[in-house]
Amino acid sequence: MGIRKITSYFLCLILCFLSCKKDDNNNITIELRDRTDQQIIDNDSIVGYLETHYYNASAFGASNPNPSIEDLIIGKLPDDGILPDPTNNTLLIEAVETFSVVFAETDYDYYILRLNQGGGDSPTFADKVRVNYEGRLLDETIFDSTTNPAVFDLLSLVTGWSKAVPHFSVSEGFNEIGDGTVSFVNSGVGVMFLPSGLAYFASPPFAIPQYSPLVFKFELLQMSQNDHDGDGVPSYMEDLNGDGNFSVNFNDLKDTTDDDTDGDGRANFDDIDDDADGILTQDEIVVTTYNEATKETLEALPLESNQVLIKIKQELNGTFTGTVVTFTDTDADGIPDYLDKA
Repeated sequence: MGIRKITSYFLCLILCFLSCKKDDNNNITIELRDRTDQQIIDNDSIVGYLETHYYNASAFGASNPNPSIEDLIIGKLPDDGILPDPTNNTLLIEAVETFSVVFAETDYDYYILRLNQGGGDSPTFADKVRVNYEGRLLDETIFDSTTNPAVFDLLSLVTGWSKAVPHFSVSEGFNEIGDGTVSFVNSGVGVMFLPSGLAYFASPPFAIPQYSPLVFKFELLQMSQNDHDGDGVPSYMEDLNGDGNFSVNFNDLKDTTDDDTDGDGRANFDDIDDDADGILTQDEIVVTTYNEATKETLEALPLESNQVLIKIKQELNGTFTGTVVTFTDTDADGIPDYLDKA
């Protein structure tokens, strides 16, 4: 189709450069493999891991209403292949959920172990999250982890994170401990098993081999809604075709099925004038804030069909502020003003 995710476009340029780089012996230093072929290899490796490893399932569920990744123990089956202590342990292959996604024109499967859903809202693929995590290779080598919660824009991470994390919810709240730290309550807790094509593929950082499937344990603590270009429209709403990526068809900038309304080669989430009519997007929408005593009151606001409640924030005085965006359509042609090129 010629549609490329923007990050993939630049990644391809980088990889093409690197693939041509030679060492002193004129040998190519990076081998670029076919994505579809590599996905088959990666999926076999991941499934093999899931079939030969188990976790302490009894440590999660009703008996542990506030779990963390520290509670998770993953073990390898003994040589006889018999699951030890089946009352408390479960094979990973029997517990994971399988998800499919298209990325870089390749069909991928990835797997999620859902240990706790979480009690708050769910982020979108374009949001910012606060997490604890640990990253491993399939041979159990730990290549990264947090000692304190880290904040990431999901778009800045490997693609698998923006696919897997939105299946979970953030914490329902937190308690102040008194030493300047907080304890989060009912966080989303899980494990994602990613093929290399949804991870670093041919260009991993130090300590990760090329074409490595990755395993990430994570706790989803908090989220905040992103508006990357500051135009008043949340970034996730600028994914016009709803495919969970920001794509631009560089082969046909007049393509109406990608996320670049005005065909300027810049996706709407990074474009302050989405329709190139000379009027900034922020001046073609109406943003209204409401303050109420409870979150539920804001969620029950009567909204018109062209209005969206985009975020709710709790203030220091305990009240809640909600932001509503109205997408005006001055000429009543069914296209919001900020996307109307006419």
